[in-house]
Amino acid sequence: MNILQIVPHLNVGGVETGTVDLARSLKERNHKPIVISAGGRLVQELEAANIKHYCLSVDKKSIFNILKMIPQVVEIIKKEEIDIVHARSRVPAWIGYFACRRTRKVFITTSHGYYSHHFFSRIMARGKFVIVPSQIIGKHMLNDFNVASERLQFIERSVNLDRFKFKPVNERSKTEFIIANVARLTPIKGHVYFLRAISKIIRSIPHIQVWIVGSARQSDTGYLEELKVLTRRLGISHCVKFMGLRDDIPKILMNVHALVLSSIVPEAFGRVIIEAQASGVPVVATKVGGVVEIIEDGLTGILVPPKDPDTMAEAIIKVLKNPNLSQMLADNAYKKVKQAYTLTKMVDKTLEVYNRALILERILIIKYSALGDILLITPSLKAIREKFKSSKIYCLTSVAGSQILKTCPYIDELVIYDHKHQDKGLKALLNIGAKLRSIGFDKVIDFQNSNRSHVLAFLSLAPDRYGYDNRKLSFFLNKKVKEKKQALDPVEHQSKTLKLLDIEVESKELEVWPTLADKEYVDEMLKSYWLKGSAPLVGIHIGASKKWLTKLWPTYAVASLIELLSKENIRVILMGLSSDFERGQEILRKSKIEAINACGKTSILQLAELMKRCNCILTNDSLAMHMAAAVKVPFVALFGPTDPTRHMPPAKLFMRIRKELKCSPCYKKKCKDMRCMLDINPREVLAAIKNFL
Repeated sequence: MNILQIVPHLNVGGVETGTVDLARSLKERNHKPIVISAGGRLVQELEAANIKHYCLSVDKKSIFNILKMIPQVVEIIKKEEIDIVHARSRVPAWIGYFACRRTRKVFITTSHGYYSHHFFSRIMARGKFVIVPSQIIGKHMLNDFNVASERLQFIERSVNLDRFKFKPVNERSKTEFIIANVARLTPIKGHVYFLRAISKIIRSIPHIQVWIVGSARQSDTGYLEELKVLTRRLGISHCVKFMGLRDDIPKILMNVHALVLSSIVPEAFGRVIIEAQASGVPVVATKVGGVVEIIEDGLTGILVPPKDPDTMAEAIIKVLKNPNLSQMLADNAYKKVKQAYTLTKMVDKTLEVYNRALILERILIIKYSALGDILLITPSLKAIREKFKSSKIYCLTSVAGSQILKTCPYIDELVIYDHKHQDKGLKALLNIGAKLRSIGFDKVIDFQNSNRSHVLAFLSLAPDRYGYDNRKLSFFLNKKVKEKKQALDPVEHQSKTLKLLDIEVESKELEVWPTLADKEYVDEMLKSYWLKGSAPLVGIHIGASKKWLTKLWPTYAVASLIELLSKENIRVILMGLSSDFERGQEILRKSKIEAINACGKTSILQLAELMKRCNCILTNDSLAMHMAAAVKVPFVALFGPTDPTRHMPPAKLFMRIRKELKCSPCYKKKCKDMRCMLDINPREVLAAIKNFL
């Protein structure tokens, strides 16, 4: 693999050291590491390891600078044939993200800090995987930045045990104690409270030296002078030494008796803690952020409350005055470091994330209405799964649609979009868009082909968005099929989109997947209706969408058909939703024949199982027609205002009945005379049904 890491600079620090350590390890494992930064003291370590470094101003928080850097990083990605871009800070992340969008390369981030909710920080949540060094940062990215849990990858920071050597406590000076605080000079690191604790310690242990290692950023240049003034006021200047930025931390830790981390805000991890523990130095640290995941209080170190100099002083005195305690803390901590925080383990986990990122694609399929149309995408779902075997496939669908697709073997996960009720309106639409972004899709396939679905595809921020050009809001898609004015069957219509992905739909057969529980339910229901004889059973689906009352065959015609079927010793079961029950009762009253009204007594999958028990299904242009095709039961379809060429499902055993009128297909949802349905004669329907008995 060719891996590009982007960091603001390469001066001494936890992020920078981790970048260099990872690059060297990747090189040793025959990968090609590249690093981009604004330069720094650690560049020479990369050059010594023969690792290419590009010096660019990827550290400046300026929109103009970011826009300037993007094409330069794009050129590096192309030149070096980069596979993965790994950003470790916000400015580099913005640059890397857009460079990856242009080059279609994998983008990964590592969240090294507890970020504010500012828009600028949101880019750290946009990686295909978001690496976090501690559980608390993982929760922060999950709760505050809406990163889906499956995208979070927990990889602790590491220590290179070849650089940091363990030195027992009893081999350190017994006449003078050295206390170190290694951190960037900024108020959030709590140096003020640390110095106040030192002023208390010196009363009990006069022979101490205090080493403050670290430098201030340009924005904190006055902080160092404030600390020096405080040391003079506390009367501890004689024992406190400000050592500045150092690159010999392993050497410094060989002489230290206690390391103190005094941060007052949540730490992402605290790399210096494990460096000290690898060197045999007992640690006293404030109980903040990821620190509590490294230190088990009283066993591998001592935790104290932040901003509490008194408790901090007591803990440090306890460590310095009790050699047995110090050695116990050092030994236990070293065992944990070797077990959990080695460079080898960190590199192994990081490479595992890289490999998964290269293989895994997250694909979103959008189809949330109508139910019959949702069944019609099942051949496409199968073809997509066969093409993308290693991908994770999601489907955005309605609450009712989820009842069909919840058992689909070609989908890994459903995203529910209740667009008619709970998710109705612009605000809900934006919330669903945010949920899609949190998952991080690579591709979106829009089978819904509506303005709303095009917007959702765009809001997902997936790099590739496929669908039909409806000449309205389809500019939100970037991979489009031109809509032609020709009648295509629904599966063929979908296949035009799939050809953009080099997918051929080999089988057009619809599928549905009832469960064993659905089968058992239908068994019990039929048993209660005493349906055990050898007489043929015909299912009549009597409903249609409330918007499509023009598709309904009149109740008197259905009643007449039931009478004709009864004379042929054929039993009838009426099917439909609970809203169709009263219509079913009206049909039974008109027919005066004993039949079964099962409207509203089955779920969608139970309806599919019930259809399997029938010898033939009579239906209009609705879900039931597609369901009959899916369960491979012969059916007779009545068409009125719609065109069977566009809506007939792929099936072998079927007959369709349609009256050729000048006005049809009209696609009107309201009609005064409805001749297209009224002219269908019950006797011709009976004849069609008998063909399958």
